[in-house]
Amino acid sequence: MKIVLSVGGSLLNPGRPDFDFIEKLALLLRKLQAKHQFAVVCGGGVPAREQVSHIRKLGGSEFLADETAILCTRMNALLLMASLGDDACPSVAESFREATGAVNSGKIVLMGGTIPGITTDTDAALLAEGIGASRIVNLSNVNGIYTADPRKDKSARKMSRMSFSQLVELASQHDQRKAGTRFIFDLIACKLISRSGIETHFVCGKNLDEVQRAIEGKTHSGTVVK
Repeated sequence: MKIVLSVGGSLLNPGRPDFDFIEKLALLLRKLQAKHQFAVVCGGGVPAREQVSHIRKLGGSEFLADETAILCTRMNALLLMASLGDDACPSVAESFREATGAVNSGKIVLMGGTIPGITTDTDAALLAEGIGASRIVNLSNVNGIYTADPRKDKSARKMSRMSFSQLVELASQHDQRKAGTRFIFDLIACKLISRSGIETHFVCGKNLDEVQRAIEGKTHSGTVVK
């Protein structure tokens, strides 16, 4: 089964690389590699947001901010690639053609961002379409999708299951189309998984037992969109 993992940069690099998390995620992927073909898209994390902020302060364009963030995502992908060793493709894919061509190699495909204006959420959704993935598993520091930001709104409810249309509606309230802005999955990515009907699981990446359950399509405490 082909699975795309979208790994939030806040897990990989919350200010400095989280080597413990990276190594544990690599071990999990290795363990499950016999049953699944993995493609992993890595986010940029705190360094990406800091670089983007400075680019804007210096008067740089949103295009330049996006390009800077993409470089940060690829650095995180290189760290995970190093942890996977020979089980990973020997280079980070920089295009969808490169990634889709490598997915049947028997190696784990690593990817960061691709082009300015597209988030790694959208990259993951497009990659899933391109390889015919059965499932996307989104790993972040949030344990699912909420009706509102639970840090700001005490009435926010976590959704255990959602339809594609519900997710698109919620994402449309938060999408800013700027590098460094945050919602658990951006609007374009939501529309892409909706058009192709790709089952998508949202789990807390720090809980790798939950991640494994999501990969295997088992019940977990996060959110399933289908």
